[in-house]
Formats: sequence, structure tokens, C-alpha cells
Amino acid sequence: MTSLLTLNKHNTEPKTLNFSKHSALRTLTLLAIAGTSLSLVTGCHKKNSGIDPSSLGPTNTTDNTPIPAPTATITADPLAIDLGQTVVLNWRTMNASSVSIDGIGQVNVNGTQTVSPSNSTNFHLVAKGDGGTTEANVRVTVRTSSVPVGGTTSGLDAAANGGNVTDAAFHAAVQDVFFDYDSIELRPDGQTAAVQAATYMSQHPNLHILVGGYCDERGSAEYNLALGENRANAAKTALVNAGVAANRIRTISYGKEKQFCTEANEACWQQNRRAQFSIDR
Repeated sequence: MTSLLTLNKHNTEPKTLNFSKHSALRTLTLLAIAGTSLSLVTGCHKKNSGIDPSSLGPTNTTDNTPIPAPTATITADPLAIDLGQTVVLNWRTMNASSVSIDGIGQVNVNGTQTVSPSNSTNFHLVAKGDGGTTEANVRVTVRTSSVPVGGTTSGLDAAANGGNVTDAAFHAAVQDVFFDYDSIELRPDGQTAAVQAATYMSQHPNLHILVGGYCDERGSAEYNLALGENRANAAKTALVNAGVAANRIRTISYGKEKQFCTEANEACWQQNRRAQFSIDR
């Protein structure tokens, strides 16, 4: 029992008010529940993670994938004709948006065209794309009378009969063989170039050639010397398979010591990966 002392307003005698122990305990329990509820309400709020999203920076969506350089091949069937006959040119490219052929002009990126050249012609193809520029060549030989009206022969006809062949005339007729990166396999355009060289040598039976193997600047000097030698031998094998006697061909490797192009990009490296034909004097 709990007692409270009060004063009577009519006299000075105190008056005692009595509460039972049960009533007091119930009152304290209700107060405790109310306090807990208030704490839960005021404490239930979203916590801050402490990370500022702006501090993470923007998402990088830039695509850094290198743009591949164009590839191109051009072939002719047949490679040699008599004056007045026709030849079929066939070309294929990849990663090119613009293609042109000297003497023809702008053409589709892939196509076929019949032509009838009046003299021996080098069909030079240029393929351009976002990744650079690539070139390909095929030469068509046009056979004419060795003794034209007037009784004289041209320099090339004289060379075919055992006369001297100039370097300029040789390189105008014979194209180099190009290779893919770290490869010694002849591509279709390389096979075509080898057949052209063999045809030219059959027309000039006293001619001996030097096949030089070249590489781009990547890799060690020792590795590229071996790679250049293998490329030169691969081109020589293609010539022999096309009918040229092996004793008319000499090979040499220049590795990466002699560069045709010095820019650090795929189009330039492609120019340096080759087997070059030249007159062996």
C-alpha cells in the first residue's frame, strides 16, 4: 500500500490518500511502454551510407578497340593475253569504305570486271577505310608482234630475246609478295605476284633474280632475320612451283634492318612485311 499526504482546504489536518501496490505497478508499466514506443519512432530513419555517388565519377563508355586496317587482293584471269583479247579482274577487300583501280576509277569494295588492255598494264588497287589505306596490284601482259611496223623491237621485247632488262622495267612488271604479321604463308595476292614473276622470268630466260625477305620493326633482330629468311624461301618455293629453275633464284634476309615505311601503324607495318623481287646482277 502506498500513501500520499494531502491538506484539507477546510482545516489544517492532513488527509491521507491510499493507492494499492497493483495500481502503482500498472502505471509504471504504461509509462515504460510509452517511452519505448517514442524511442522507436524517433530512431527509425534511413541511415546515410556515407558514400557520395558523385565521387564515383562518370562511367567510361569510350570504346578503345583499334580500328582494323583494310585488306585487299586483286587477281586477273588470264595473266597474259594477245592483243585484242579480254581479261577478268576480280578484287576483294575487307574494312574498306572506298576502293579505286588505276585506269578504271572508283569501284565497289568487292567486284569483277572484264577489261581489254591495249598494252601490258599494272592494275593498281587502293582500298581506304577508317583503319588506313592498303594497296594491291596485278599485272596483265599483252603480247604483241615482236617486230612492229618500222622493223625495230621495243626494250622489253629485246630483253625477252636475251637483251638487258632495266630495274625500272622489271619492277613495273613484277610485284612483291606481302605477308600477314608473324607469318610466312603466301596469301592469295602473294600467290598471284609469284605467278606474275614466274611468267616474266619465262619471257626473259637469261634473267636471275634476288628474293629479299623483310619484316616490320616489332620483335628482336635475330628473330626477324630468321623470319625474313623464311619469307624469302617461301616466295622462292612459289616461283619454283610456277616453273622457274631454282638455280635462277637467290635469297637473302634483311630482317627489320631495312624498312620501306617508318610510321608505327598497321598500314605501314604491312608495307615492311614482304619478299621483294629484284634483278640479281
